[in-house]
Amino acid sequence: MFCIFHVSDGTGITAETLGRALTSQYPGIEARRVTLPFVRDAATARATVARIQREAADSGCHPVILATLLDEDIRAVFREAGLPLLDFFEHFAGPARELFGEGAAAEVGRSHGVSDAASYDRRIRAVDYALGHDDGVSTQSYADADVILAGVSRAGKTPTSLYLALQHGLRAANYPFTDDDLESDRLPAVLWDNRDRVFGLTIEARRLAAIREERRPGSRYASVGQCRQEVRQVESLFRRERIPCVDVTPMSVEEIAASIRAHLQRG
Repeated sequence: MFCIFHVSDGTGITAETLGRALTSQYPGIEARRVTLPFVRDAATARATVARIQREAADSGCHPVILATLLDEDIRAVFREAGLPLLDFFEHFAGPARELFGEGAAAEVGRSHGVSDAASYDRRIRAVDYALGHDDGVSTQSYADADVILAGVSRAGKTPTSLYLALQHGLRAANYPFTDDDLESDRLPAVLWDNRDRVFGLTIEARRLAAIREERRPGSRYASVGQCRQEVRQVESLFRRERIPCVDVTPMSVEEIAASIRAHLQRG
């Protein structure tokens, strides 16, 4: 068993994301993961080394460090302790310098800090928008949306809206089709007026039923028959109104968001 330590001089988000992407290609390994952020000086690095050695000894696992550390002196602390270290910045800094023709800023926290204040503010405003326009609660400002996610209840609209806002600064509203909407067999007026912003999410009926069962066990709402009927009606509506959509059944939130962004970029 491995102990994978995602070590960073910043938040650890990049180290963990890249580390998980790398290790996902080795499905046979069994690993315990720990994220250790804000390792910005030699003293903290030495304390981190001691923690890694202690946790590896206590658990009997093999330690592996997947890191994003800008300072070579800090990386050296881990190597001098004999710990296996793969640092993503170290491996790509040289080729990137040759490609871009200049050295890196070597400034800690640029990816997930507030060094780009405009981008940070845009993401915060987008989160506020997504929360204020969740689940069809408010439809007054749909004209300000970058995208309006539409679909049956529990198809993944809310987490996708928040992900688009927090990660990409997109103003994402979401609208759940009600029984009345489905019986009318046409787009609700508020969506029709903003149909160029509407993007549909659909889902396999049995998967939807399993999700709903966790929320309302044994209810008609969670029955496979009810889910199948709603999904069939919504998919028919999307086809008839030529609303772009994606089947989210096999997809993660990240993959759903990537599909939506690709659609928006195509215009």
